[in-house]
Amino acid sequence: MTVELKVPSMACSACADTITKAVKTVDANATVQADPKTKLVSVETQASEAAIKEAIASAGYPVS
Repeated sequence: MTVELKVPSMACSACADTITKAVKTVDANATVQADPKTKLVSVETQASEAAIKEAIASAGYPVS
């Protein structure tokens, strides 16, 4: 399943890396594309959308 999320506080590639690592704690096989310019994160995962949102928020990047 693909989850598309808006993460307004993602400002740079380091933020994107942190978000990717957070998602991989929930689903190690997830494919993550995080774009700081558009503030969009696309995750191809087997985990639930709620679990992905929670992982990203726990890393300090609330999902809108």
